[in-house]
Amino acid sequence: MTNGKNDNPSAGSIIMNVQINNTMKISLFATLLFAMTMLFSHSLMAQNQTPAPPQNEPIALVGGTIHTLSGDVIENGTILFEEGKITAIGTSVNLPEGTRTEDVSGKYIYPGLIDAWSQMGIYEIGAVDMTTDINEQGTVNPNVMVERAFNPESRWIGVGRSAGVLTSITTPGGGLVSGQSAAMMMDGWAWDEMTIKSGVGLIVNWPNPNNLNNYTNQIRNLRSAFADARAYKNAREAMDSGNAPHHDFDSRWNAMIPVFDGSRPVVVNANDVRQIQDAITWSLEEDVRLIILGGSDAPLVTEQILKHDIPVVVTSVLNSPNRDWESYDARYALPAKLHEAGVTFAIAGASSAPYANRLPHEVGAAAAFGLDVDEALRSVTLSPAQIFGLDDRIGSLEVGKDATLLITTGNPIEYATQVEQVYILGRKSDMMDSHKYFYQKYREKVDQRAAN
Repeated sequence: MTNGKNDNPSAGSIIMNVQINNTMKISLFATLLFAMTMLFSHSLMAQNQTPAPPQNEPIALVGGTIHTLSGDVIENGTILFEEGKITAIGTSVNLPEGTRTEDVSGKYIYPGLIDAWSQMGIYEIGAVDMTTDINEQGTVNPNVMVERAFNPESRWIGVGRSAGVLTSITTPGGGLVSGQSAAMMMDGWAWDEMTIKSGVGLIVNWPNPNNLNNYTNQIRNLRSAFADARAYKNAREAMDSGNAPHHDFDSRWNAMIPVFDGSRPVVVNANDVRQIQDAITWSLEEDVRLIILGGSDAPLVTEQILKHDIPVVVTSVLNSPNRDWESYDARYALPAKLHEAGVTFAIAGASSAPYANRLPHEVGAAAAFGLDVDEALRSVTLSPAQIFGLDDRIGSLEVGKDATLLITTGNPIEYATQVEQVYILGRKSDMMDSHKYFYQKYREKVDQRAAN
């Protein structure tokens, strides 16, 4: 007995307490569900963008300065595209009957920017787990096809597009082998029509060497996974040729067959010197094509990288140095060092989808710290297209390639430049996005108060 009250509640009071607790839980869940519904409804309203219809007439952009990225700059030029493809480019272009012309005099035309490492379409709100679909269960998931999870309604698509990012190499994460990245265009109704190319790289997260025991075990697991996949490939080939009995289909190992025949590169997320060196050694032993993602220490091992012709996708130029003894501009100047050494590279920003619009700023910082401006622009256009095998469609403005381009007031990597209009596969995209929506909304608030 305490304070004249029974310390052992009756069965009835227990049931009542349980009912109250359940009611509170249901009420809390309902409140949370309502809040999330309102959040998503407001997000979609704020996004206020509609995918453009396919191009149904010839379009010519006339009078602009055309930066092809694969040849000379064309002053006062014309670029003609039909059914989503560039059909003519130059200063004397014969326009077919029915061509819709747009005067872009005083403007600049560039290829669309490519974000070579992104979570676009699979990440929405960090604080709400159900809006992120980056990591799969388990540690070895080569069969994950990230485009199947791509959300075409993501509000970050419009924000990135307004900054000139028209192609996203959307990339899964987590585990040792994360899955396959995909090149996605930033306009469309559904993931299948937005997919430029599936399986542009198999993502491997190289283990951290600071924990030696764990590092050794993880490398052993990686080797084991590749050995199992290679054995599966051999067994299936023997079965198909009639030299072996039936071998069951395995989606995980089947997804790795293109890695062994060289048609799909392995993109290894590695930053430390030891990680990069060990990844190179491993790729030679496995006889697979390697792309280094991250590459913070790549300037320290350029000899190995050049010897084996390994491209590097540099991430997060706008970042602080990794070590106390490094200079403040170690990350800013990293692309310039790679270019000076002759390394093939592309620049990607932070992977988070909300930061895709900062990609031009990442490149601009590299240009400010020693990287040639033309090379800086190529690092987010033609270079990533070549690295990921997309240069037959995007990355430069050439006859036969996709009409995926920007109309701007200047160089898109300069902070003050405005992207006035984009075309994606010949589609004139809606330039509204959530940032512009809120700007217009609160600009109206300021104007209303100023008028009173």
